[in-house]
Amino acid sequence: MPIIQAVERALKILDLFDEHETELKITDISERMQLHKSTVHSLLRTLLVHGYIDQNPENGKYRLGMKLFERGNFVIHGLDVRKVVKRYLVDLSEKTGQTLHLVILDDKEGVYIDKVEGPLATILYSRIGRRAPVHSTGVGKALIAWKSEDELRIILNGYHYIPRTPNTITNEQDFRKELEKVRQAGYAVDNQENEPGVRCIAVPIRNHKGHVVAAVSLSTLVSRVDDEKLMRFLEMLKPAADEMSAQMGYGIASRNQ
Repeated sequence: MPIIQAVERALKILDLFDEHETELKITDISERMQLHKSTVHSLLRTLLVHGYIDQNPENGKYRLGMKLFERGNFVIHGLDVRKVVKRYLVDLSEKTGQTLHLVILDDKEGVYIDKVEGPLATILYSRIGRRAPVHSTGVGKALIAWKSEDELRIILNGYHYIPRTPNTITNEQDFRKELEKVRQAGYAVDNQENEPGVRCIAVPIRNHKGHVVAAVSLSTLVSRVDDEKLMRFLEMLKPAADEMSAQMGYGIASRNQ
């Protein structure tokens, strides 16, 4: 796989900063990168626009931007969720025989960060690291249903409702109605909307602030799991989600008031 030179150079610029070198002049960066100042200026400008580099207005020196802090916290946060949720995924998978997923939101998509396959699992489309569309997956719906209107507007602005199956929601009006159903029910359903023959139920995981930080789904084959059995699985998934959220600190603030 070829390496993109401009991307590599930009990443190397970020690597120049550490606890000892928190700010650098463009001449310092140019010398250490062994690049002409005009080339370095273009790279810095791109990083500035996207928030990965900041410029001190008092001395003109460059420093790492807040976007790195945000992204770093996002990674750490995701790892914490995975650690907390893992045993519940294993337990539910063993009890139901189905596939369990843990998904977090990244920009306008979900990302699978953990997966446990049960003894009856035959669903192979998912994998850790794969991205999940929010409009056609149960986890996607659960991740954004409780967002504020401002947050939701940002996510849905310019969103592409790609039809995955004949059941896929393909416009914002219907999708917003679906999200309202999710909020009312407390869980989300993917009824063969992302993968033919596959039906999923998903629940949100909340943190100590009450924010939805992840979603857990249970995936089944329509040919093997009927409506009645799916609802039995849901009755197992919901209390487990409450426990996972409690482990993330949800409810602590309200109990202390």
